[in-house]
Amino acid sequence: MCRLFGMSGGREPVQATFWLLEAPDSLAQQSRREPDGTGLGTFDPDGHPVVSKQPLAAFEDQEFAQEAKEVSSRTFVAHVRYASTGAVSPKNTHPFEQRDRLFAHNGVIEDIGRLEAELGEDRALVQGDTDSERYFALITREIERDGDVGAAIARAAGWIAENLPVFALNLVLITATELWALRYPDVHELFVLKRAAGGPTGARHLEHASARGSVRVRSGDLADRPAVIVASERMDEDAGWRALQSGELLHVDPDLQVTITRPLKHPPRHQLTLQDLTGKAASSQAEHQG
Repeated sequence: MCRLFGMSGGREPVQATFWLLEAPDSLAQQSRREPDGTGLGTFDPDGHPVVSKQPLAAFEDQEFAQEAKEVSSRTFVAHVRYASTGAVSPKNTHPFEQRDRLFAHNGVIEDIGRLEAELGEDRALVQGDTDSERYFALITREIERDGDVGAAIARAAGWIAENLPVFALNLVLITATELWALRYPDVHELFVLKRAAGGPTGARHLEHASARGSVRVRSGDLADRPAVIVASERMDEDAGWRALQSGELLHVDPDLQVTITRPLKHPPRHQLTLQDLTGKAASSQAEHQG
């Protein structure tokens, strides 16, 4: 399945180094299928979004994904894609940018035509072919109603859950100063860690790695600064990792205050199972993927 990672460092930028794929042997031997894209989203000192992403259609692209990326930002989102809809191309690679927000999704939404009909003129926000970018466009439309990002996520996810066949709607959305994450329904896990300065020992830099061979991040700044991390799996032995429950929406404000609400209390009306999916959609959501 796709891998999500999000992080907030609070009021000041955090210097961090990301590797979005490990060495080729670990990935190729552990996965049934190679990933289709990697991406990293951050914000520059002026609050403008910066996206580095690459579809992985060739060996040269794999090398790109394995290279260290040194970045500085207050918020971060990273994604390793196993395509369910849309071609392997830059426009279909996460994270997506809309109106100075960055977004990544793990899951499948079907009946894209009906979703596009619901978007109406806001379909213009979408550049690619994926269900994920259309999901983001629906959230963006809802944000324009009242400026409340959390409420917009809840309304958009709620409309999709009521009207469309859904496998999963897990997401990470960031602005230059804030982070939101949703786990819904209970298909894929999503974890949060409120990491104290220096980690459990109080003196350790951040060194997080996915056990399945994707997304590794290191930050010396976090040896003496706190952070909040969201990930598809626990990425170290810190006892503070907490699994979000189905329907829970996490918000991290600029001061690293964490709020968790549960706006989605019921399963999707048209819940898909892995057996309902076919082809790329099915293999993209399998738990053993990278």
